[in-house]
Amino acid sequence: MSDNFGEFFDSHAQWTDHNGNSSSSNESTSKNSSRKKARARLIARRRKRRARTVLVFLLVMVLGVIGYTGYSAVHAWRLSHDSEIVEDWSGPGFGSVEFTVDTGEGAITVASKLVKANIIKSQAAFTSAVAANNKILYPGIYILKNHMAAIDVVNILSDPTKASGFLQVRAGEHASEILKQASELSGISIDNFKAVLADGAVGILPPEARGNIEGWLEPGVYNVKSMKSAEDILSAMVKKRIAKLDSLGIPKGENREKALIMASIAEAEVNSSDYYGKVVRVILNRLAKNMPLGMDSTVGYGAGVKPIKLTQAMLDNPNNPYNTRIHKGLTPTPIGIPGDNALLATINPQDGPWIYFVTTNLKTGETKFTDNEKEFLKFRDEYKRNNPEGN
Repeated sequence: MSDNFGEFFDSHAQWTDHNGNSSSSNESTSKNSSRKKARARLIARRRKRRARTVLVFLLVMVLGVIGYTGYSAVHAWRLSHDSEIVEDWSGPGFGSVEFTVDTGEGAITVASKLVKANIIKSQAAFTSAVAANNKILYPGIYILKNHMAAIDVVNILSDPTKASGFLQVRAGEHASEILKQASELSGISIDNFKAVLADGAVGILPPEARGNIEGWLEPGVYNVKSMKSAEDILSAMVKKRIAKLDSLGIPKGENREKALIMASIAEAEVNSSDYYGKVVRVILNRLAKNMPLGMDSTVGYGAGVKPIKLTQAMLDNPNNPYNTRIHKGLTPTPIGIPGDNALLATINPQDGPWIYFVTTNLKTGETKFTDNEKEFLKFRDEYKRNNPEGN
């Protein structure tokens, strides 16, 4: 109404000047026109402000609804999640529970088993503790308690020294050592293992092994306590070895046994995978030249001592079939358990003319290769200087 009243007033009002002379609205047409335009602009600005105010209000309302919905969802998730994390026993627990972590089991699987065994209160407490502390869970049989704090359980299961009942086979070890451990852990007499091997492990070993178990045990962790016989334990290790050889592409038949022999020598002679390919090349070069391999590791294996303990009498003993200082060709069997890198070196050895090598520093493992006998003698002298206790 005020806007319309203003327009009406402007159209009909008369004005009197200072001299008392009146003038009609027609005399001030231009002034009225300017006023109308100004007022129109003012009205338009007011309408725009009102529209913007309404839009801002609506936007705030929408954002508020979205924000509240999102906050509610996040809050609900955090409440449920946090409630799960805090579901943890205070410890230290009571009683005694034998618990097994099998090979290949992850934190979630282990946590589920722990909850079922009434050892921990929630999976989340355990998995969170594993992740937060960057722990690795090791296979084995552990003695735990009921109602333990999750972090206490994690600390035990991540300590391999607290595990029992599981046999760990490592590259470089000998079959005799492994079978002794398997007997102790499983409770199965070592005589049972010897009896199986005395018969050539028929049905367990492949024909190319010629009844000898050395080199045919796969590195890894085995729950031997859960196995019922020596045959079961040996079969498990040999099956995994054959599967690994197949996956690595190691040739089958007699060539597979030769690969195991060369790889086991490389594994025993040097302590770095960087040298495996060169050692295999030395073996191949010596065989090609009809030279004895001359490897102390093989002599020591046949004599039943570590290479560093070899005596001159042992080195000169022709009755040792593994004495490659005297007997030409490969050894009758592997001399240990070769790992993956040593095995791969047999199918992809480094190219080179080398026929000698010396590990000049036993602490660092530095090994030098040559095809020159004089240089070889220099390397040997260097070894004696660096390792006086080994002379």
